[in-house]
Amino acid sequence: MTRRATGSPGRAERGGEWGATSGPPTFTDVALQRDGRVVTITIDRPADQNRLTHEVLRGLEAIVHELAGDAETQAVVLTGRGAEFFSMGILDPTVRASYTKEQILELVRTANRMYDALEALPQIVIAALNGAARAGAAELSLACDIRLAAAHATFALPEALWGGFPGAGGPVRLPALVGRARALELICTGRQIDASEMERLGLALSVHPSDRLIADAQALAASIAASGPLATRGAKRIVTVRDASGFSAARALSDALRHALEWSRDVDEGMAAHREGRTPRFIGR
Repeated sequence: MTRRATGSPGRAERGGEWGATSGPPTFTDVALQRDGRVVTITIDRPADQNRLTHEVLRGLEAIVHELAGDAETQAVVLTGRGAEFFSMGILDPTVRASYTKEQILELVRTANRMYDALEALPQIVIAALNGAARAGAAELSLACDIRLAAAHATFALPEALWGGFPGAGGPVRLPALVGRARALELICTGRQIDASEMERLGLALSVHPSDRLIADAQALAASIAASGPLATRGAKRIVTVRDASGFSAARALSDALRHALEWSRDVDEGMAAHREGRTPRFIGR
């Protein structure tokens, strides 16, 4: 059953319980589909490169809150509409220009809150990277348990090129997936990688033909959902607890440094250089 968003941005339609018969609640710019014990969430802003607006983030946060208490759902697929972008993310130099610094920090706080809640879900969450995953959207995929990539998908954390660093969990989560050295290389150069390199680094579990990605992700989710819930949920809890203490400290440091970064000269210089089409002159302040 598929439900499309209607009504107020980011608000659920409260017509009944979220169950197998009534279907999930609906949200603006986010589409949900239930098939047995699998729920598919689709970021549905293809005309805007599936950007993670404040409304989209709040809608996803509400969905995640519903899933946290959903005993029926055992696996989740998260993807973007279309074949070009999983999502361009939350901010880029052009988008940033329309926000105040406090609004930017509120967006980042909302994203971090939602990503942490997504990662904490009891269900196994699969990111189906149907296209480019950029900046905050790349970080969103890192909060998922498994990533599958379409053959044409790409992944990039370009924030350092703009004078900043990924502030929604990139430096916290990426090292555990690709190793310390490779994580620092990707973050500090802003280099884009393709699907084959994502698979080679262990960032993506596997690469799929573009027209098969969603079906293959849903098939994997269904296979997971067919296993015993105590087994899958228990395994995820153990894996999560294994790294919990280090994760919490890193997340707290990320929040503190990201707040300070927003008021730095370098981040303003990075935005100005992008607008003016010149090489930025960073001074480390």
